[in-house]
Amino acid sequence: MSPEIAASIDKIDVTLNAGGMNTINIVLAFVMFGVALGIKPGIFVEVFKKPKSVLLGMLCQLVLLPVFTFLLAVAMGNWISPMMGLGMILVASCPGGNISNFMSSLSKANIELSVSLTAISTALAVLMTPANFYIWGNLYLHTANVAADVPTLVIPLWDVFKTIFILLGIPLTLGILCSRFLPKVAERLKKPFQWVSIVFFIAMVVLSFAGNIDAFLKCVKYIFIVVLIHNLLALGIGFGMGSAFKVPFRDRRTLTIETGIQNSGLGLVLLLGTSIFAGFPPHGGMLVITAWWGIWHIVSGLTVSTIFNLADKRSGR
Repeated sequence: MSPEIAASIDKIDVTLNAGGMNTINIVLAFVMFGVALGIKPGIFVEVFKKPKSVLLGMLCQLVLLPVFTFLLAVAMGNWISPMMGLGMILVASCPGGNISNFMSSLSKANIELSVSLTAISTALAVLMTPANFYIWGNLYLHTANVAADVPTLVIPLWDVFKTIFILLGIPLTLGILCSRFLPKVAERLKKPFQWVSIVFFIAMVVLSFAGNIDAFLKCVKYIFIVVLIHNLLALGIGFGMGSAFKVPFRDRRTLTIETGIQNSGLGLVLLLGTSIFAGFPPHGGMLVITAWWGIWHIVSGLTVSTIFNLADKRSGR
Protein backbone atom coordinates (compact mmCIF):
# COMPACT_ATOMS: atom_id res chain seq x y z
CA MET A 1 0.00 0.00 0.00
CA SER A 2 1.45 3.38 -0.99
CA PRO A 3 1.74 6.20 1.56
CA GLU A 4 -0.79 8.17 -0.52
CA ILE A 5 -3.42 5.44 -0.23
CA ALA A 6 -2.76 5.02 3.48
CA ALA A 7 -3.14 8.78 3.96
CA SER A 8 -6.41 8.81 2.01
CA ILE A 9 -7.75 6.05 4.27
CA ASP A 10 -6.81 7.99 7.40
CA LYS A 11 -8.57 11.08 6.04
CA ILE A 12 -11.93 9.29 5.98
CA ASP A 13 -14.00 11.15 8.54
CA VAL A 14 -16.96 9.72 10.40
CA THR A 15 -18.93 12.07 12.60
CA LEU A 16 -22.16 11.37 14.42
CA ASN A 17 -24.34 13.88 16.22
CA ALA A 18 -25.47 13.24 19.79
CA GLY A 19 -28.72 11.65 18.62
CA GLY A 20 -26.95 9.23 16.30
CA MET A 21 -24.42 8.26 18.95
CA ASN A 22 -27.14 7.72 21.55
CA THR A 23 -29.05 5.52 19.12
CA ILE A 24 -25.99 3.35 18.52
CA ASN A 25 -25.35 3.09 22.27
CA ILE A 26 -28.93 2.06 23.01
CA VAL A 27 -29.04 -0.56 20.26
CA LEU A 28 -25.65 -1.99 21.29
CA ALA A 29 -26.92 -2.25 24.87
CA PHE A 30 -29.99 -4.14 23.64
CA VAL A 31 -27.75 -6.46 21.62
CA MET A 32 -25.70 -7.27 24.72
CA PHE A 33 -28.92 -7.85 26.65
CA GLY A 34 -29.87 -10.38 23.96
CA VAL A 35 -26.52 -12.13 24.33
CA ALA A 36 -27.04 -12.45 28.08
CA LEU A 37 -30.45 -14.09 27.61
CA GLY A 38 -28.66 -17.36 26.88
CA ILE A 39 -26.55 -17.19 30.03
CA LYS A 40 -27.74 -19.31 32.92
CA PRO A 41 -25.77 -19.63 36.18
CA GLY A 42 -25.81 -23.42 35.81
CA ILE A 43 -23.76 -23.13 32.63
CA PHE A 44 -20.76 -21.83 34.57
CA VAL A 45 -20.99 -24.67 37.07
CA GLU A 46 -20.81 -27.32 34.34
CA VAL A 47 -18.06 -25.61 32.36
CA PHE A 48 -15.85 -24.91 35.37
CA LYS A 49 -15.93 -28.55 36.41
CA LYS A 50 -13.41 -28.93 33.58
CA PRO A 51 -11.80 -25.47 33.42
CA LYS A 52 -9.06 -26.27 30.90
CA SER A 53 -10.98 -24.96 27.88
CA VAL A 54 -12.19 -21.85 29.71
CA LEU A 55 -8.65 -20.95 30.74
CA LEU A 56 -7.40 -21.54 27.21
CA GLY A 57 -10.15 -19.34 25.83
CA MET A 58 -9.26 -16.53 28.19
CA LEU A 59 -5.58 -16.91 27.31
CA CYS A 60 -6.39 -16.71 23.59
CA GLN A 61 -8.69 -13.70 23.83
CA LEU A 62 -7.12 -11.60 26.56
CA VAL A 63 -3.41 -12.29 26.04
CA LEU A 64 -2.41 -14.02 22.81
CA LEU A 65 -4.66 -12.15 20.38
CA PRO A 66 -3.48 -8.66 21.47
CA VAL A 67 0.17 -9.80 21.54
CA PHE A 68 0.10 -11.43 18.11
CA THR A 69 -1.90 -8.54 16.67
CA PHE A 70 0.82 -6.16 17.83
CA LEU A 71 3.47 -8.37 16.17
CA LEU A 72 1.41 -8.57 12.97
CA ALA A 73 0.95 -4.79 12.82
CA VAL A 74 4.70 -4.27 13.29
CA ALA A 75 5.46 -6.92 10.64
CA MET A 76 3.19 -5.17 8.13
CA GLY A 77 5.39 -2.11 8.44
CA ASN A 78 4.68 0.64 5.94
CA TRP A 79 2.03 -1.44 4.20
CA ILE A 80 -0.42 -0.07 6.74
CA SER A 81 -0.68 3.36 8.32
CA PRO A 82 -0.06 3.73 12.06
CA MET A 83 -3.77 4.43 12.56
CA MET A 84 -4.70 1.20 10.79
CA GLY A 85 -2.28 -0.65 13.09
CA LEU A 86 -3.96 0.94 16.11
CA GLY A 87 -7.33 -0.13 14.70
CA MET A 88 -6.15 -3.74 14.59
CA ILE A 89 -4.98 -3.52 18.21
CA LEU A 90 -8.26 -1.91 19.29
CA VAL A 91 -10.27 -4.75 17.77
CA ALA A 92 -8.00 -7.33 19.43
CA SER A 93 -8.52 -5.59 22.77
CA CYS A 94 -12.31 -5.85 22.61
CA PRO A 95 -14.16 -8.80 24.19
CA GLY A 96 -15.75 -11.65 22.24
CA GLY A 97 -18.33 -10.65 19.65
CA ASN A 98 -22.05 -10.77 20.27
CA ILE A 99 -22.69 -13.25 17.45
CA SER A 100 -20.13 -15.82 18.57
CA ASN A 101 -22.75 -17.86 20.44
CA PHE A 102 -24.89 -17.98 17.31
CA MET A 103 -21.91 -19.10 15.19
CA SER A 104 -20.98 -21.74 17.81
CA SER A 105 -24.51 -23.10 17.58
CA LEU A 106 -24.26 -23.32 13.77
CA SER A 107 -20.87 -25.04 14.11
CA LYS A 108 -22.17 -27.65 16.57
CA ALA A 109 -19.51 -26.42 18.96
CA ASN A 110 -19.67 -26.35 22.76
CA ILE A 111 -22.33 -23.66 23.21
CA GLU A 112 -22.04 -23.68 27.01
CA LEU A 113 -18.33 -22.92 26.69
CA SER A 114 -19.05 -20.22 24.10
CA VAL A 115 -21.58 -18.48 26.34
CA SER A 116 -19.22 -18.69 29.30
CA LEU A 117 -16.29 -17.21 27.37
CA THR A 118 -18.45 -14.40 25.99
CA ALA A 119 -19.76 -13.58 29.46
CA ILE A 120 -16.33 -13.67 31.12
CA SER A 121 -14.51 -11.65 28.44
CA THR A 122 -17.35 -9.10 28.43
CA ALA A 123 -17.26 -8.77 32.21
CA LEU A 124 -13.46 -8.35 32.17
CA ALA A 125 -13.59 -5.86 29.29
CA VAL A 126 -14.02 -2.98 31.74
CA LEU A 127 -10.39 -3.57 32.77
CA MET A 128 -8.80 -5.60 29.97
CA THR A 129 -9.92 -3.57 26.93
CA PRO A 130 -8.35 -0.26 28.03
CA ALA A 131 -5.32 -2.04 29.53
CA ASN A 132 -4.51 -4.07 26.40
CA PHE A 133 -5.14 -1.15 24.09
CA TYR A 134 -2.95 1.18 26.17
CA ILE A 135 -0.05 -1.29 26.51
CA TRP A 136 0.09 -2.65 22.98
CA GLY A 137 -1.08 0.55 21.29
CA ASN A 138 1.70 2.64 22.82
CA LEU A 139 4.29 -0.10 22.22
CA TYR A 140 3.21 -0.23 18.57
CA LEU A 141 3.48 3.55 18.15
CA HIS A 142 6.97 3.40 19.64
CA THR A 143 8.13 0.30 17.75
CA ALA A 144 6.71 1.33 14.39
CA ASN A 145 8.70 4.60 14.46
CA VAL A 146 5.61 6.70 13.96
CA ALA A 147 6.08 10.34 13.09
CA ALA A 148 6.65 12.69 15.99
CA ASP A 149 3.36 14.54 15.45
CA VAL A 150 1.39 11.49 16.65
CA PRO A 151 0.81 11.97 20.39
CA THR A 152 1.21 9.32 23.07
CA LEU A 153 -1.89 7.17 23.47
CA VAL A 154 -3.62 8.20 26.70
CA ILE A 155 -6.69 6.35 27.98
CA PRO A 156 -9.31 8.47 29.79
CA LEU A 157 -10.03 5.66 32.25
CA TRP A 158 -13.26 7.00 33.72
CA ASP A 159 -14.68 7.80 30.28
CA VAL A 160 -13.85 4.34 28.94
CA PHE A 161 -14.93 2.54 32.13
CA LYS A 162 -18.27 4.35 32.11
CA THR A 163 -18.88 3.57 28.44
CA ILE A 164 -18.04 -0.12 28.73
CA PHE A 165 -19.90 -0.58 32.00
CA ILE A 166 -23.08 1.06 30.70
CA LEU A 167 -23.01 -0.66 27.29
CA LEU A 168 -21.83 -4.10 28.41
CA GLY A 169 -22.01 -4.53 32.18
CA ILE A 170 -25.57 -3.36 32.86
CA PRO A 171 -27.23 -5.14 29.87
CA LEU A 172 -25.29 -8.33 30.68
CA THR A 173 -26.53 -8.29 34.27
CA LEU A 174 -30.14 -7.57 33.26
CA GLY A 175 -30.07 -10.32 30.63
CA ILE A 176 -28.79 -12.90 33.12
CA LEU A 177 -31.48 -11.87 35.62
CA CYS A 178 -34.14 -12.17 32.92
CA SER A 179 -32.88 -15.62 31.99
CA ARG A 180 -32.94 -16.64 35.66
CA PHE A 181 -36.34 -15.29 36.70
CA LEU A 182 -38.23 -15.09 33.36
CA PRO A 183 -36.92 -18.13 31.44
CA LYS A 184 -39.87 -18.35 29.02
CA VAL A 185 -39.53 -14.69 28.04
CA ALA A 186 -35.77 -15.09 27.64
CA GLU A 187 -36.19 -18.14 25.38
CA ARG A 188 -38.62 -16.30 23.11
CA LEU A 189 -36.39 -13.26 22.80
CA LYS A 190 -33.05 -15.03 22.34
CA LYS A 191 -33.10 -15.88 18.63
CA PRO A 192 -34.68 -12.60 17.44
CA PHE A 193 -31.99 -10.69 19.34
CA GLN A 194 -29.26 -12.74 17.65
CA TRP A 195 -30.47 -11.70 14.21
CA VAL A 196 -30.97 -8.12 15.35
CA SER A 197 -27.30 -7.98 16.36
CA ILE A 198 -26.20 -8.90 12.83
CA VAL A 199 -28.55 -6.43 11.14
CA PHE A 200 -27.61 -3.72 13.64
CA PHE A 201 -23.91 -3.84 12.94
CA ILE A 202 -24.29 -3.83 9.17
CA ALA A 203 -26.70 -0.88 9.42
CA MET A 204 -24.34 0.94 11.80
CA VAL A 205 -21.42 0.59 9.40
CA VAL A 206 -23.48 1.71 6.40
CA LEU A 207 -24.85 4.76 8.21
CA SER A 208 -21.45 5.69 9.61
CA PHE A 209 -19.74 5.70 6.22
CA ALA A 210 -22.64 6.99 4.12
CA GLY A 211 -20.92 10.35 3.75
CA ASN A 212 -17.61 8.76 2.72
CA ILE A 213 -18.83 5.99 0.46
CA ASP A 214 -16.63 6.93 -2.51
CA ALA A 215 -13.46 7.06 -0.42
CA PHE A 216 -14.41 3.82 1.32
CA LEU A 217 -14.98 1.96 -1.96
CA LYS A 218 -11.60 3.11 -3.27
CA CYS A 219 -9.74 1.64 -0.30
CA VAL A 220 -11.92 -1.35 0.58
CA LYS A 221 -9.68 -3.85 -1.23
CA TYR A 222 -6.72 -2.86 0.98
CA ILE A 223 -8.84 -2.95 4.12
CA PHE A 224 -10.19 -6.33 3.04
CA ILE A 225 -6.69 -7.82 2.84
CA VAL A 226 -5.59 -6.41 6.20
CA VAL A 227 -8.71 -7.59 8.02
CA LEU A 228 -8.61 -10.97 6.26
CA ILE A 229 -5.04 -11.61 7.45
CA HIS A 230 -5.83 -10.36 10.95
CA ASN A 231 -8.98 -12.48 11.22
CA LEU A 232 -7.17 -15.59 9.96
CA LEU A 233 -4.57 -14.97 12.66
CA ALA A 234 -7.30 -14.78 15.33
CA LEU A 235 -9.04 -17.95 14.10
CA GLY A 236 -5.67 -19.70 13.91
CA ILE A 237 -4.79 -18.79 17.49
CA GLY A 238 -8.01 -20.32 18.79
CA PHE A 239 -7.80 -23.47 16.70
CA GLY A 240 -4.05 -23.85 17.21
CA MET A 241 -4.22 -23.56 21.00
CA GLY A 242 -7.16 -25.95 21.17
CA SER A 243 -5.26 -28.48 19.06
CA ALA A 244 -1.98 -28.03 20.94
CA PHE A 245 -3.64 -28.69 24.30
CA LYS A 246 -5.83 -31.48 22.88
CA VAL A 247 -9.19 -30.23 24.11
CA PRO A 248 -12.35 -32.00 22.78
CA PHE A 249 -13.18 -31.16 19.17
CA ARG A 250 -16.35 -29.26 20.18
CA ASP A 251 -14.30 -27.08 22.52
CA ARG A 252 -11.71 -26.58 19.78
CA ARG A 253 -14.41 -25.20 17.52
CA THR A 254 -15.60 -22.86 20.24
CA LEU A 255 -12.09 -21.54 20.89
CA THR A 256 -11.69 -20.89 17.16
CA ILE A 257 -14.93 -18.93 16.89
CA GLU A 258 -14.61 -17.05 20.18
CA THR A 259 -11.11 -15.83 19.31
CA GLY A 260 -12.03 -15.01 15.71
CA ILE A 261 -15.17 -12.99 16.45
CA GLN A 262 -14.60 -9.74 18.34
CA ASN A 263 -17.03 -7.11 19.60
CA SER A 264 -15.91 -4.49 17.11
CA GLY A 265 -19.18 -2.63 17.75
CA LEU A 266 -17.71 -1.67 21.11
CA GLY A 267 -14.56 -0.57 19.30
CA LEU A 268 -16.56 1.81 17.11
CA VAL A 269 -18.36 3.21 20.13
CA LEU A 270 -15.01 3.87 21.85
CA LEU A 271 -13.75 5.57 18.69
CA LEU A 272 -16.79 7.74 18.14
CA GLY A 273 -18.15 8.25 21.63
CA THR A 274 -15.14 8.84 23.88
CA SER A 275 -12.30 11.36 24.02
CA ILE A 276 -9.45 8.86 23.50
CA PHE A 277 -8.46 10.28 20.12
CA ALA A 278 -9.33 13.95 20.64
CA GLY A 279 -5.70 15.02 20.14
CA PHE A 280 -4.85 12.60 17.34
CA PRO A 281 -4.34 13.40 13.66
CA PRO A 282 -6.91 12.02 11.16
CA HIS A 283 -7.53 8.40 12.16
CA GLY A 284 -9.98 7.11 9.59
CA GLY A 285 -7.83 3.99 9.27
CA MET A 286 -8.87 2.93 12.76
CA LEU A 287 -12.53 3.49 11.96
CA VAL A 288 -12.43 1.59 8.68
CA ILE A 289 -10.50 -1.38 10.12
CA THR A 290 -12.87 -1.64 13.10
CA ALA A 291 -16.01 -1.27 10.99
CA TRP A 292 -14.94 -3.76 8.32
CA TRP A 293 -14.00 -6.28 11.01
CA GLY A 294 -17.61 -6.25 12.17
CA ILE A 295 -18.85 -7.14 8.71
CA TRP A 296 -16.09 -9.58 7.85
CA HIS A 297 -16.30 -11.70 10.99
CA ILE A 298 -19.91 -12.48 10.09
CA VAL A 299 -18.69 -13.86 6.75
CA SER A 300 -15.75 -15.70 8.29
CA GLY A 301 -17.92 -17.09 11.11
CA LEU A 302 -20.41 -18.52 8.63
CA THR A 303 -17.54 -19.89 6.52
CA VAL A 304 -15.88 -21.60 9.48
CA SER A 305 -19.26 -23.01 10.58
CA THR A 306 -19.76 -24.47 7.10
CA ILE A 307 -16.27 -26.02 7.12
CA PHE A 308 -16.89 -27.61 10.53
CA ASN A 309 -20.25 -29.02 9.41
CA LEU A 310 -18.74 -30.44 6.21
CA ALA A 311 -16.04 -32.08 8.32
CA ASP A 312 -18.80 -33.70 10.40
CA LYS A 313 -20.45 -35.11 7.29
CA ARG A 314 -17.20 -36.54 6.00
CA SER A 315 -16.41 -38.18 9.33
CA GLY A 316 -19.98 -39.37 9.90
CA ARG A 317 -20.46 -37.46 13.18
